[in-house]
Amino acid sequence: QVQLVESGGGVVQPGGSLRLSCEASGFDFTLYDVSWYRHPPGQSREFVAVIFAGRNTPNYADSVKGRFTFSKDNAKNTAYLQMNSLKPEDTAVYYCHVASAKTGGNFWGQGTQVTVSS
Repeated sequence: QVQLVESGGGVVQPGGSLRLSCEASGFDFTLYDVSWYRHPPGQSREFVAVIFAGRNTPNYADSVKGRFTFSKDNAKNTAYLQMNSLKPEDTAVYYCHVASAKTGGNFWGQGTQVTVSS
């Protein structure tokens, strides 16, 4: 059974940090592009970062470059999003997404809420 489980969200003050985790099971994590997206309140879902299958270098949205760090541990089937210098505009539900052109798989996690507020 395919599962993506995000965790690590919460409420933090501006300038604070959080680390999100995305634990995968039921499929070969190494074959998939792994992405983070977020859905701010009242806005459309937006791309945050991606690590393509077989690569280690993340690509980031301009809005989070220099503040967020995306890493992946294939041995643990887990992806991490370290978020530093958080701003109120980072408030959103954050989703982990995996997709593979090779297998046709395309899966979303349930999301985790991040709220940045003083």
